[in-house]
Amino acid sequence: MPAAVRTAARLVLGATMVGAGVLHLTVQRSEFQAQVPSWFPLDEDLTVLGSGVAEIALGAAFVVLPQKKRLVGGLLAAFFVVIFPGNVAQYLEGTSAFGLDTDTKRLVRLFFQPLLVLWALFGGGWLRRDRSAQ
Repeated sequence: MPAAVRTAARLVLGATMVGAGVLHLTVQRSEFQAQVPSWFPLDEDLTVLGSGVAEIALGAAFVVLPQKKRLVGGLLAAFFVVIFPGNVAQYLEGTSAFGLDTDTKRLVRLFFQPLLVLWALFGGGWLRRDRSAQ
């Protein structure tokens, strides 16, 4: 895979994460609060603010620190894994947010989370065959 494709994937995902993080802190805050599972021990608003800050930091680092792309890509993949139980809870609890207003839509969304993990790993250079050329 050409390095330009990997770089584009890193930049697009990084910018998308910054955008999502900003939305966590601003106009879609209540939508994100609706996605916090009822069993999660922290306050919904605090959870949304914290995850928004994490998304901005990880996304910005993915864009502006290409020399740390493996580290940031791995952290971003881990972040996607950590928030996955919230997506499962949204499905199990039948919580509507962001247009996910049916069980089918919420279920389909679950299958996209592994793709985000792979995207972060790909952009970070984890999925290369020849690691010596990094």
